[in-house]
Amino acid sequence: MTTHPLFPGFDGLMTLSRREGVDIRPTLLRVLTDLFVQASTHSAEEERHFTELASRLIDQVDDSTRAAVRARLGIYPGTPAEIRGKLGLRPAEADKPIPLAEELTGTPTRSTIETRPPTEAQLRMLSNLPMRPAEAAEICDLFLKAGPSKRAQILHSLKDTPLKAAARVHPARALRSLEALEMAAFVADLDNFVRELAETLLLPARLASQIVNDPGGEPLACAAKALGMPSAGFQKVLMFLIPEYGVSVERVYRLARLYDRLSERSALVMLAAWRGATLAYTRTKYRPSLYDDERYGVRSPSAHPRQAPSLPAGGNLRSGPQRLKD
Repeated sequence: MTTHPLFPGFDGLMTLSRREGVDIRPTLLRVLTDLFVQASTHSAEEERHFTELASRLIDQVDDSTRAAVRARLGIYPGTPAEIRGKLGLRPAEADKPIPLAEELTGTPTRSTIETRPPTEAQLRMLSNLPMRPAEAAEICDLFLKAGPSKRAQILHSLKDTPLKAAARVHPARALRSLEALEMAAFVADLDNFVRELAETLLLPARLASQIVNDPGGEPLACAAKALGMPSAGFQKVLMFLIPEYGVSVERVYRLARLYDRLSERSALVMLAAWRGATLAYTRTKYRPSLYDDERYGVRSPSAHPRQAPSLPAGGNLRSGPQRLKD
């Protein structure tokens, strides 16, 4: 299925929902719904694409997620008719207030009755599932290709994912790093800022430079939140580090508001995705060694034929040793 520009890279994340032991379909449905209701109108192709993706996920998520999606789409006038039918919503009329959604009815199936809620230990295990490098690369690719508003939605949705977040930086190390970063930003020393960020977050310099120089600024906000930088310190970094940030009051205000709403867990999950994507890039860059690689480096036996031993005078190999014996 081809991904529509309204949801760039969303089909790549659909593969995460099929991973054994991980169910992030509720998160995917929430993100999909949030992205859809942001725009007041949609084209026929965008509505068809949303209907196709959401209709599959609605039947596969839990009741609480379905109720949250119903609440969002119940007050949205552009909800497709097929989705309204799946959620039991009445069609909206322009001259009447939007009614409350009807209660879902139906006889509970046997699987629903026999399903038990997860235990505390299972929930703890689900909240610590590590990301595979390929999955981390998909998340990073989706985040970098998205626009500012969709990036914010992705970051906020990462708070509720069951994927494992990166460990917090040690407080003493983080404090030293924050002081060095603020000093580098104050004198607009971009090289030292990138170097300090890479060393503290355990990221390659190439990726740290991409985070700092991203024109949107959301990756930089995520990295600063992972370090625990205060909101006032982050605003100073925006105003002094890169001139393009400081001259745009609207951009500084937007990023500062995003930073205040961004949770530490979302930033640490994105940090784990950055590290996993780096591992995926390294694996594709270097070809693994095979068990028979040495066979291709062995010289052919016919390339340098062995010369026959030269015969001594008289044509007898034993003539020389025989003469010595005599």
